[in-house]
Amino acid sequence: MTSEITGRARLGRRTKDLVKRLGPQDVAIVDHADIDRVSAEELAESGVRAVVNVSRSSTGRYPNPGPLELVRAGVRLVDAPGAPLFDELTDGEVVRLDGGSVWRNGTLVAEGTVLDAALLEEALADQQGRVSHALEAFAENTLRHLQEESGSLAAGIELPALGTRFRDRHVLVVARGPGYKSDLRMVRPYVRDFRPVLVAVDGGADALREVGLTADVIVGDFDSVSDASLRAGAELVVHAYPSGEAPARRGCETSACRITSSRRRESVRTSRCNWPTRRARR
Repeated sequence: MTSEITGRARLGRRTKDLVKRLGPQDVAIVDHADIDRVSAEELAESGVRAVVNVSRSSTGRYPNPGPLELVRAGVRLVDAPGAPLFDELTDGEVVRLDGGSVWRNGTLVAEGTVLDAALLEEALADQQGRVSHALEAFAENTLRHLQEESGSLAAGIELPALGTRFRDRHVLVVARGPGYKSDLRMVRPYVRDFRPVLVAVDGGADALREVGLTADVIVGDFDSVSDASLRAGAELVVHAYPSGEAPARRGCETSACRITSSRRRESVRTSRCNWPTRRARR
């Protein structure tokens, strides 16, 4: 790998959207803590030669092979946590990477650390050795959550009514994960013949759209669903906390329900968003 890489900066805080406009002549600027395997695969497939991350590509919270896979694919990965690249750079500007340093027109705009395979392999081995501690923490968090939500669980949660018919139909739940494209292509005959209800969790709506399918129900939040998938016309079930209610989206041609949950109050409120409805046909 040569020391210097020159290309046009492509900025995107949502990696799954950014990869759709990346090419071999670009330098990807991302803000992605713990780059997952799916994102790493998509970044590598885009042909981009370098990725500069203003967050930590692997925080160490869990064994994460994503950054290692990206580096093994020949992509230079630079971690520059906190670097103001999203403020300093404009999409399409030419930048030069000299090692982990980012230059624009001869001016240094950020300094980061190049992550190499040996370093990432060592970190991954250490993280895998601490899996038992992570499982213990997960179990403790689950028990604490059950205690906090015991009132709601005992009383039952009233979900908003959906227009999609589930009775006597198959249901296929879809989420983005490693190999999701090939998995979805394999089940296309099943979807064609049985026409199951397609329930997309978070990025699952985009995953379905990538293979020419449309979600019937999307469960997640606004940040996890692209505008294109919302315009497909699925029913949207949005989870939002009172302290950070989901913002209104203009032009979303969808029938939407919103579930607002407050853990502190141990209650669930439901409301129907008065958005226009237009169901898309598959």
